[in-house]
Amino acid sequence: MSATNVNKFNFNRLNNMKKVSFIGLGVMGFPMAGHLQKAGYDVTVYNRTTTKAQHWVAQYGGAMASTPAKAVNDSDIVFVCVGNDDDLRQVVLGPEGVFSGMKTQAILVDHTTASATVARELAEQATELNLGFLDAPVSGGEAGAINGQLSIMVGGEQNTYASAESAMQCYAKFSKLLGPVGSGQLAKMMNQICIAGVIQGLAEALHFGQNAGLDCEQVVEVISQGAAGSWQMNNRHKSMLEGEYDFGFAVDWMRKDLDIALTEAKNNGSTLPLTALVDQFYADVQKNGGKRWDTSSLLTRLS
Repeated sequence: MSATNVNKFNFNRLNNMKKVSFIGLGVMGFPMAGHLQKAGYDVTVYNRTTTKAQHWVAQYGGAMASTPAKAVNDSDIVFVCVGNDDDLRQVVLGPEGVFSGMKTQAILVDHTTASATVARELAEQATELNLGFLDAPVSGGEAGAINGQLSIMVGGEQNTYASAESAMQCYAKFSKLLGPVGSGQLAKMMNQICIAGVIQGLAEALHFGQNAGLDCEQVVEVISQGAAGSWQMNNRHKSMLEGEYDFGFAVDWMRKDLDIALTEAKNNGSTLPLTALVDQFYADVQKNGGKRWDTSSLLTRLS
């Protein structure tokens, strides 16, 4: 966003805003919107499946709307958390989309994990409409959303971020502005690249330990205290050893995210051999019926 457009915003007014909207009530958006309502914000929600929105209102209060445009009417901040680039374009740019209903100087905060390309596209449109825009993908999974412990990676203008930060803190343990629009999505790609490598390493270690006849629970108790320790090891090794994969982030969504990262890597000249390999391992898991298993299911292809 240009300095001229940034200066048009009345940021003192925005710092006092209480009326917000939340578009997309999936496993992440549902509790995130709930945290906003519980914190005292006046929240209006929209979801393509109307029954999900009705359930949210029954649980948290607030209001629901029949279209994205109606949901964002008179809101100071609009939060979006949907599936992918196409979903995002539909709910934001469609004839009854978010941009057709937002008032001047309001801010769109996009929590979707999407491409940096679509983030820049939406930011350009927002600038033309005298709106603020932040790309702000999250990490922490469903548990992080429920417990209000998400990490948020943000791209955009400093003043826009400062105006929306307090609202995002309702469901975050940490958030940081990392650069201009697109930086949040690029950071999320780094996050997913790291996770893919860590899970594959953990899967191979557990596979090795089982074949070696070791008590993997006892081994993990030791090695988790050293340099090998990770969130994945602490939170997923037991369910992996038990062959349970109904926790956390689904393989289908991880492949979507890794595809975004690999595409961006081609554009910026990065070489990601491990990420490309693990992506194909996830393809094996999908073929074996694990599309909705969580990402720790990489162990299944080694068993």
